[in-house]
Amino acid sequence: MRDSINEFLGKEAIAAAIYPSSRTYGILRIFGMSNARDPKLPIPAPALVVAHEQYGQIYRNLQRGMTVRLEVNIENRFYDDDLMAYNTLGDIPGSDKADEYVMLGGHLDSWYPGTGAADNAAGTVVMMEAVRILKALDLKPRRTIRIALWSAEEQGFLGSRGWLAKHQDLWPKISAYLNVDNGTGRIRGVWDQMNEAAIPVFEQILWPFSDLGVVAVKHGNTGGTDHLSFDRVGIPGFNFIQDPIEYGTRTHHTFADRYERLVIEDLQQAAVVVAATVYHLAMRDEMMPRKQQEEETATN
Repeated sequence: MRDSINEFLGKEAIAAAIYPSSRTYGILRIFGMSNARDPKLPIPAPALVVAHEQYGQIYRNLQRGMTVRLEVNIENRFYDDDLMAYNTLGDIPGSDKADEYVMLGGHLDSWYPGTGAADNAAGTVVMMEAVRILKALDLKPRRTIRIALWSAEEQGFLGSRGWLAKHQDLWPKISAYLNVDNGTGRIRGVWDQMNEAAIPVFEQILWPFSDLGVVAVKHGNTGGTDHLSFDRVGIPGFNFIQDPIEYGTRTHHTFADRYERLVIEDLQQAAVVVAATVYHLAMRDEMMPRKQQEEETATN
């Protein structure tokens, strides 16, 4: 539908397209155009997001037959010397099971109106701190622990999907992938991603953290971030459950997504929980159980 609309607007030779913010009370929440991803396609007309209330005023005036005049000044600059996006990966080498992996990660890219603090610098620093904790304790995991900070998640998990496509030989060797990408809130549990066999494993690992508020291993799917790239190819991929704080109402993809919205104590709690979970998965005799119907996918 969006591609059809963009094609229509292009034929109409519009000067710009105006869209309402999906957040109210003056919060600007922006988005991207799918047809702007391919440099071979024509550059689309400029698109602007205005406050929900301003858009409503414009719409009501037009409905009344009143002339609405907008003065728009847009200055864009395209950087096309390098169209690649880059992932950042690092390892804590394993010992007797070094050719197997436990992975943890989050994404680096963010939307432009804010600075990407909650989405997803929060998840990135949690994962980096978890690895720092493991290194500081000088632990010797059996499996290799690999941290991955992805690019182009906001464009459709392109960083994680691209990495997996290039490393299909590793699919059977990755025990699990753990992800944090839902803002600044502390961890309350983890989704099993419809992998019931993983529930007792997580319950055993997370039970000692009940005093930190980790109380749930929830059966069901959660979407919207890089663990889906792993899950779709049969690798156990999981996203932690976090306190929502203001994520779904004020910070997600808005100009309010800045450092001031981070709760540092919550991020510290999350890093401790992630570090312990990753370490225990790396030390288990068995790999994380896989979905029954996806075992063949991960080994073929």
